[in-house]
Amino acid sequence: MSETAEAAESRETADVIVVGAGPAGSTTAYHLAQAGLDVLLLEKTAFPREKVCGDGLTPRAVKQLVAMGIDISEEAGWLRNKGLRVIAGGTRLQLDWPELASFPDFGLVRRRDDFDEQLASAAEKAGARLHQRCNVSAPIRDDRTGRIVGVEAKVGEEKRRATFRAPVVVAADGNSTRLSLAMGLHRDEKRPMGVAVRTYFTSPRHDDDYLESWLELWDRRGEQPKLLPGYGWVFGMGDGTSNVGLGILNSSSAYKELDWREVLRAWCASMPEEWQFTEEFMTGPIRGAALPMAFNRQPHYSRGLLLVGDAGGLVNPFNGEGIAYAMESGRIAAEVISQALARQTPAQRELALRGYPRVLKDTYGGYYTMGRAFVKLIGNPRVMKLATERGLNHPLLMRFVIKLLANLTDPVGGDAMDRIINGLARVTPNA
Repeated sequence: MSETAEAAESRETADVIVVGAGPAGSTTAYHLAQAGLDVLLLEKTAFPREKVCGDGLTPRAVKQLVAMGIDISEEAGWLRNKGLRVIAGGTRLQLDWPELASFPDFGLVRRRDDFDEQLASAAEKAGARLHQRCNVSAPIRDDRTGRIVGVEAKVGEEKRRATFRAPVVVAADGNSTRLSLAMGLHRDEKRPMGVAVRTYFTSPRHDDDYLESWLELWDRRGEQPKLLPGYGWVFGMGDGTSNVGLGILNSSSAYKELDWREVLRAWCASMPEEWQFTEEFMTGPIRGAALPMAFNRQPHYSRGLLLVGDAGGLVNPFNGEGIAYAMESGRIAAEVISQALARQTPAQRELALRGYPRVLKDTYGGYYTMGRAFVKLIGNPRVMKLATERGLNHPLLMRFVIKLLANLTDPVGGDAMDRIINGLARVTPNA
């Protein structure tokens, strides 16, 4: 809607509008508020609310939680984990998170409905103005420049019309990111996309010190077992339940052919009976969500709009992790915006904002380019099977792999593995 056509019942203004109060949006709003800016955080649903996720947080995400002052103690309801257990080819290898100067040596588990609410509350306590049940319907653009200067929304149960105005807007509205699409920013179909499906079971495996990753998925319902594409996970939640799910990449020939909810059921049916991964112990429906990877929507800044988290395709193509990169991109965006709004002229502010995509590419570009090549390689389940059978028998190699896949290295002063991974990321084109 253009400025001249605007008609609304209520209006609010701010320094920055953040659309979406998931991990990316709440982290952005928190750091903006900490910098003294007036921030509107607009969330279309009401907390607590469900999100499809594995609920497992690597040390990268833990670092961002600590930076936000979140209480991550066990007393506050967080379950710690020591590392990753990898299972494939009849081999089980347990790998601790690496000891690094840059990241903690533990991960966490927490349900997404509660996790997201904690981050939104932290943003609100820092000074952000949170509006729940605020469904953003369209951008408001300057008639002359086409620049976004606010958003239209429908608020509350009664869907009251409202407008919110700010010189900078952040799209943190997830993979669907209607705001980005309305601004003409579409997904690059050549970049990888994944899908994740998961559910919860009441299970004796709920209390586990390790996140568990299955690099082979077998359907054993017929006479001949079938190797399925993708990878599976079992994350103990510490509350009597386990989060069990699987991920699949669009580089697989079976990406569009199979019913992934049925694939999950088939895989769970192959598990030991005492784990209780059966329908009678399922505590909720099987849900699915897209995993937008490796910068699959660009540019990350255009005409007053910055993209963070899933809206910008920030999911790690190596392991499907999204929360850490959502939070990191939110922090980066907040720093860029804070610096930009301190500039004296519109031209200077615009120059600073245009630096945001370059910071993202310098931070993740080479690593994500390597990840795109990795995605193509493992799309073939036979390649995955061969790699896991050979690799799991070499613990030193697997320690290198976990650092690479989880993106856990020290940028300065690290060991030989860190230097190899960092060197590869630097010399790989950061497209």
